[in-house]
Amino acid sequence: MSIWEFFVALILGAVEGLTEFAPVSSTGHMIIVDDLWLQSKEFLNPYVANTFKIMIQLGSILAVVVVFWRRFVDLLGLDKLFGKETIRTEGQSHLKLSQVIVGLLPAGVLGVLFEDYVDEYLFSVETVMIGLAAGAVLMLIADWVSKKYGEPTVKTVDQITYKQALIVGLFQCIALWPGFSRSGSTISGGVILGMSHRTAADFTFIMAVPIMFGASALSLVKNLEFFTLDAVPFFLVGFIFAFLFALVTIRFFLKLIDKIKLVPFAIYRLVLVAIIYVLYF
Repeated sequence: MSIWEFFVALILGAVEGLTEFAPVSSTGHMIIVDDLWLQSKEFLNPYVANTFKIMIQLGSILAVVVVFWRRFVDLLGLDKLFGKETIRTEGQSHLKLSQVIVGLLPAGVLGVLFEDYVDEYLFSVETVMIGLAAGAVLMLIADWVSKKYGEPTVKTVDQITYKQALIVGLFQCIALWPGFSRSGSTISGGVILGMSHRTAADFTFIMAVPIMFGASALSLVKNLEFFTLDAVPFFLVGFIFAFLFALVTIRFFLKLIDKIKLVPFAIYRLVLVAIIYVLYF
């Protein structure tokens, strides 16, 4: 592994970790940074390069598990095993694993059906610019709806209903288009449904673990024939830096989102699209 290859993996891992859970599209940023600057496809098979952009999300997934480990212990019914049994009064609502699964189904099904199409036709700077702009519009609409209806009715993930989980899952389908952003689309959907920004973000991050793991595993299996041992260090470096940067970013973002809402991120996306257009087109 050359110094340049190490540098490329480091930068892409950092970009993934910094942007995965902010509503700005990590995949879109990696495509922009790679295609317009780093050019990893010069030393990696193009299929492996695209898979790398999906696979290093596993580093970000690990960061989510670390931050939300108590919630995952509760969802999986492992409270007693970890000595953290949750005591609830009779009839008290709480987020269930089945609700998370309901939220995952729409994007999971469409992801399996259209994964090849997305890889072949939508991994480009042009399509990412479209996704960034369209996602920004959705986020502006979400904040407008939130302001119009005032105080959110859902202030914790334990108040989310099955119907709301399904609708947020439908919003997540939009994120199959690179540049739209998984967190941007699902947080926007949650806010439109009456969730607080923090609640929508929490539910987004919890859903991200199985959906991102599944997407990474599917991409790896489909492109396994293109991998060589030379690519392993490249993936490991990307994974490690994605984890480290995501760990810091998640904690910071969750403290910030209820204060600043989605508008600043929407503005950033639109400015980024304008800059890319002026500089490269």
